[in-house]
This record gives sequence, C-alpha cells and structure tokens, in this order.
Amino acid sequence: MRKPLISVIIPTYNRAYILPKAIESVLNQTFKDLEIIVVDDGSTDSTPYLITKYPVKYVRKPNQGVAKARNTGILKSKGDFIAFLDSDDVFVETKLEKQIKFLEKYPEYKIVQTEEIWYKGERKINPKKIHQKAEGWFFDRAIKLCVVSISTVLIKKEIFNEIGLFDENFPVCEDYEFWLRVALKMPVGLIKEYLVIKSGGRPDQLSAKKGLDYYRTLALIKLFKNYQKDLKLEQKIMLYAEAKRKFEIFYKGALKHGNLEKAYTLKRIFEETFGDSIISPYKYLRE
Repeated sequence: MRKPLISVIIPTYNRAYILPKAIESVLNQTFKDLEIIVVDDGSTDSTPYLITKYPVKYVRKPNQGVAKARNTGILKSKGDFIAFLDSDDVFVETKLEKQIKFLEKYPEYKIVQTEEIWYKGERKINPKKIHQKAEGWFFDRAIKLCVVSISTVLIKKEIFNEIGLFDENFPVCEDYEFWLRVALKMPVGLIKEYLVIKSGGRPDQLSAKKGLDYYRTLALIKLFKNYQKDLKLEQKIMLYAEAKRKFEIFYKGALKHGNLEKAYTLKRIFEETFGDSIISPYKYLRE
C-alpha cells in the first residue's frame, strides 16, 4: 500500500452527533493522497458503531484527554505531513491542496495555517483583532493567547522530533503550550483564505472550562524553565510579565471561589521559578 502524504488526525470524545461532518469534510478534499485517523478518547456514545461506515483508521483508547489522543494519532500516522481536525470543525474542500502547494512554494515554512470562519450555534462570529492569526515569527503574540488554530494547520511531521509532542500533563490549553514551543523555534505561514469552519458555543468544548489561566501560567513557567538557552533577555522579560499577569488573574479568582489548593499550588510554583522577582525580576531573568 502506498504511503499517504498527509495524515489527518481527528480526536473525538462523545461526538457521534457531529463527527460525520468532520470526517466527510476530509473525504471530500480535492487532495486525495491522505489517511484519516480517528482517535476515540473513550467515547460512551455510538461512535464505535458510527465509525464503521467510513474508510478511516480507528484507534480506541481509554479517556486520557485530547493531548494524549493527538499524540496517539501522530505516532500511528504514516504521512509526511500532519493535519489536525477537531471533531466539531470541518475543512473546506480545497484546504489541504492549497496548504501542500504553499509549503512546496515556501520551503522556509514547516507549518502553515489558514483563516477560519467561526460559528456560535447558528450565528456567525467576527473574531476580534486580538485573535488575528499568527504569521511569521510570533513569540510576542503566542505568550498572550493562542493565535494558531489547531484545525487550520498543516505540519511537516519532522518538526515533532524537534519540538516534541503535545504535553499530556495539560488537560486543557495543551495547544497553547505547544504553540509556545513552536513560536520560539520557527515561523508559521498563513494562507489568508477561510478554509476551515469552526463550530463553537457548546458546553462540551474544552475552551468552555473555567480556570484556564492556571494551565496557561504553567505553560509559561515550563517554557521559562526548559528553554533558558533559547530565550533572549527581552523574551524572558515578556514571558515573566505575561506569566505574572495570568497568575494574578487566576490567583484572585481562585481565592474568591474557594479553590485554595490550586491557588496556593500555582503560587508556590510561580515563586519557586521567579523567586522574589515580583519586586525585582531582572536579577532572575538575566541568569
């Protein structure tokens, strides 16, 4: 059997009611040299039955979170390129074809994303300027929020050897943590066409969970600890300032709502990382 050029990984959990649209949007791509890997993160609905109707590689595993599901798909994949598709999103039929052509034309890029259309229920949402997609080098924006959308990217598989896989210790914000590492190492290309339709506004979405700044702060702390040799002084200062801002937002909210364990855990980790740099950060950032 010929090796596919692109592996499309669809992680899913109890999404039988919407998963067919995602799968069919891949099957309808104008680019056909691909495989579809559906990673079922322990669904208890009709997903295992539903999946038998489609020509996909089906991997069923215990419920361990989306980072583990994506990593499972990457490790099972045979393509030279990886695309991800959240099970509530869909590809426009020319998405993969246009992305392959982009990467062939601009070999300096190993990742390219596209614009996307957002829907909340039946209502189309116009993204704010702050959510504008990243293009080129984007570390200064990556620390503030996630400006690369997982369902829009096409990635050369080789970069996972350099960047690493998704961190399975992050039950949420795993994409934010991953793109921080990417932003430090390489630029991202952008096709300024709406080639993904993103569906939101449902309670089963990870982005609907509270307390996300806990994990965003942990992601910034992890980057600061693990990439000292790669971080320039100005990047350390930016990273510290954003980590402090996110920490304070979470800490105040956690105290208000009685989430004392996480509040004091994050406070301890933050202070162990930055010392008394709340008062004088530059001593620690220069080390």
